[in-house]
Amino acid sequence: MNKTLKIAIPMAGFGTRMRPHTWSKAKPLVAVAGRTVLDYVLDQFKTLPADTQKEYIFIVGSYQLDQVSQNMRDHYPQLTCHFVVQEEMLGQSHALYQAKDYLQDSPVLMTFSDTLIETDLGVLAETDFQAAVWVRAVPDPRRFGVAVTDQAGWVTKLVEKPDSMENNLAMVGFYYFENGNDLIAAIEEQQARQLTLKGEFFLADAVNIMLEKGIKMRTQKAQAWLDAGLPDAVLETNRYFLEHGHDNSDTYQAEGVSIIPPVFIHPSAQITSSVIGPHASIGAKCVISDAIIRNSVLDSETEVKATILEGTLLGKKVQVSGTTQQLNLGDNAAIKA
Repeated sequence: MNKTLKIAIPMAGFGTRMRPHTWSKAKPLVAVAGRTVLDYVLDQFKTLPADTQKEYIFIVGSYQLDQVSQNMRDHYPQLTCHFVVQEEMLGQSHALYQAKDYLQDSPVLMTFSDTLIETDLGVLAETDFQAAVWVRAVPDPRRFGVAVTDQAGWVTKLVEKPDSMENNLAMVGFYYFENGNDLIAAIEEQQARQLTLKGEFFLADAVNIMLEKGIKMRTQKAQAWLDAGLPDAVLETNRYFLEHGHDNSDTYQAEGVSIIPPVFIHPSAQITSSVIGPHASIGAKCVISDAIIRNSVLDSETEVKATILEGTLLGKKVQVSGTTQQLNLGDNAAIKA
């Protein structure tokens, strides 16, 4: 790959399914397994060939711009980043088109900000294809989009929510394009044809235009496919990461605290007389006493006292005491018995 790879990450949606957390933060900054979702999104690119020159293009809503750009400056100052504002929520293709000045004349890798996969991007070192779509086998593909291939393995068409279950390789929202010009031209044709679904321009239609014009596209396998777009999905993703390398239960010790792995506990958290785990993530400067917390994610500076929590998401600076229930509370909320 001789040219700089442009990594496009659309994230401008309102995040309504993750409220109340997204009232105060961009959805990719929601906590999971001791980090933010965005941290794990960026981790996906660590398997790119070592000599890959890359730039990141974040396609954000105007309300997200300050938070996301500040987060990148604070935590990833070494990365070359660009920020493009999508003023209207008109779909995936529309989002990418806002970034066309950055994507032209370059190879493009695109992923969504609430979808996480595990895959080896070393395949991009030398390719016999002009585009790729990552897929994962699922029991019932009818809820997803699938990539249809011919006998030689070349993609012939992308189909949203197929009627049959013959093809179970669901698209996971991760794409590669050898030349961004092809992608931009296809989106322009998609817009000219007004190929929309419920008023939005979906990327699958643009890719199908590229396939009509003869682009050579392969499927690539995702070894894992995780979602962070719903509260229950965030908890499931938290469980996965804690079970796959992000458990630090052997590094935290405190008198009167029982830890049931896997867990993540930030070293600055203060915990007394409590049971933590399994599958609990405790953020920085949390204060917890007389509590049982399992299968839950607590963001930083949250206080929990005399409480049993399970299946719970708590934002930053939340205060909870004297209750036993499943909670989903955004930043600065309080529940006290």
